[in-house]
Amino acid sequence: MDSVMIAQPDVTLHLDMEGVIKQASLSNDIPEDSLAKWCGKAWADTVADVGSDKVKRIIDDARSAGVSAFRQINQKFPSGLELPIEYTAVRLGRKGGLVAVGRNLQTVADLQSRLIAAQQAMERDYWKLRDVETRYRLIFDASNEPILLLRASNLHVVEANPAAIRALGFSPANRDFLAELAPKERDPFQAMVLRVRENGKAPAVLVHLGQSQDAWMVRASLMTSIPGHAYMIQLTPVGAVPSSPDQDDAASLEFLVERAADAMVVTDRKGIVHRANPAFLDLVEVGAQGSVVGHHLGRWLERPGADQTVLLANVEKHGIVRMFSTTIQGDLGSHTDVEISAAGGAEGDSPHIAMVLRDIGQRLPGARDDNQIAATVGSLTAQLGRTPLKKLVKETTGAVERHYLEAALDLTGGNRTAAADLLGLSRQTLYAKLKLYGMDGSEVN
Repeated sequence: MDSVMIAQPDVTLHLDMEGVIKQASLSNDIPEDSLAKWCGKAWADTVADVGSDKVKRIIDDARSAGVSAFRQINQKFPSGLELPIEYTAVRLGRKGGLVAVGRNLQTVADLQSRLIAAQQAMERDYWKLRDVETRYRLIFDASNEPILLLRASNLHVVEANPAAIRALGFSPANRDFLAELAPKERDPFQAMVLRVRENGKAPAVLVHLGQSQDAWMVRASLMTSIPGHAYMIQLTPVGAVPSSPDQDDAASLEFLVERAADAMVVTDRKGIVHRANPAFLDLVEVGAQGSVVGHHLGRWLERPGADQTVLLANVEKHGIVRMFSTTIQGDLGSHTDVEISAAGGAEGDSPHIAMVLRDIGQRLPGARDDNQIAATVGSLTAQLGRTPLKKLVKETTGAVERHYLEAALDLTGGNRTAAADLLGLSRQTLYAKLKLYGMDGSEVN
């Protein structure tokens, strides 16, 4: 006959109806301990202080309902050992007393402690990984060597650092790297990355990249990431030409731009940032050039659509813009009034636009505009005593409104939609005011 395993309680207590222990026994899973001292003592006196109320509830429930719910109690043994025990009690007839049975939860508590320790270790490892990732990002963005990340499955560009964007003249945008290579260079490159995947390393290969098809030595290394494997491609220029006086001048200019007090930025014709100096990074409150390269300049303008559209349209039309006033909003919440001067050649002569952004927040108001308004008000003041106050106020208000309408149209090159946006007016209201002041003639576009 097969033996049947019956689960035995770890602690068994025979109690009278008042909860006094008459007999106690332990299972083999708990170290031997003499429980004779418990006999004749109230069960509530053998537990930790916080457990006496639970003991009373167990006894009350068993006396009234016949059986109690399970409750966890810290049981103190005569030897000084203290264990978490889960108890329930059963009534044995009307006068048979109570039986309380308990299960040792020490193993469960140990498992819980180990689980908490494992979770804390995972949390520490996670923050270490975040720290490593942050350092990698700073090094990746600040490196002067062009670096690309290619997805191993299809060799598409996942990411490019600012040096690579400048050197190769294209933005990543999931670009197929093989399509950038000459047909005869694709097989050697694929063979090189396959060897890297199998052996971990491979000799560099020569390729030609960019609009000018410059020669580069390409090295690859395999990286493991969560979405899948990726190749880190490092580019080294081949046959660098010795520096000439022109190159020395360019280096000096680069030095001055990097240390200029005013913010400087280079964008394409669509307003996408390709280069920025440290002063610009401070102005928009970012830590690395890689955080601004590839983003629209309008991201940091107070009126992204209107200001960027007007600025780029005037550069496209006139080739140069001076003292374009706007407000820069930093990533950390700052607001800075600036004047932008931009140059890029009219009608698309150059693919890039260079801009200087000057902080005018501390500058005193423009004297010329104030003098014009003051002169108008002064001429109206001379009419005091001859003209009613109501009419003088109306004419003064009209002069100020006309002044700012002219300034907005001049700043936007006659673009009424942009002028209305700058003035905070609807187009219909702007048209009505232009008609009121006789400014809706053919001279205004």
